[in-house]
Amino acid sequence: MQGRKLVRASLLALVAGCTWAGAFAQESTVYRCPGKANADGRRSDEYTNLPSAKQAKEMGCRTLEGAPITVIQSSTPRKSSDAKAAESAARASDSKVSPAEQKARDSDAKRIWEEELRKAEEALAQLKKDYNNGEPERRGDEKNYQKYQDRVAEMKTAITRKEAEIEALKREMGRVQ
Repeated sequence: MQGRKLVRASLLALVAGCTWAGAFAQESTVYRCPGKANADGRRSDEYTNLPSAKQAKEMGCRTLEGAPITVIQSSTPRKSSDAKAAESAARASDSKVSPAEQKARDSDAKRIWEEELRKAEEALAQLKKDYNNGEPERRGDEKNYQKYQDRVAEMKTAITRKEAEIEALKREMGRVQ
């Protein structure tokens, strides 16, 4: 019984809170003010709730009543291509690396790619050995022939995936060199 009273009291508080919030939100007057002309000569209206009634009248604004309004935050203006070029040049000059250091980085990258390729080729060789040209040995838990066929299909998919991985590594190594 006491639980019901608590739930009822919580619901009443929630409804009262929503009603109060709705009344508070409607107190604010929203104005539609003429905006500045764009580059193509068209005007875009601005919507605001900031000016007082006197300021709004002076600016030529009209009040909006009963219309739902959605406010979307505008993005920052885009930079011109000259500003972008200057910024990227400044960044490039700050982050230049000496040729010796770059050569060391390239050799490290090449060594890492070669190691990854070697590991992938070893894994592929093991997969092909286990696959045994589509007839791998049956395991004890594969008394059902369908389980065996499913495992064979998974092995074939794994081989195809590993071959694609090796080709991608080779392409990447070709780009680095």
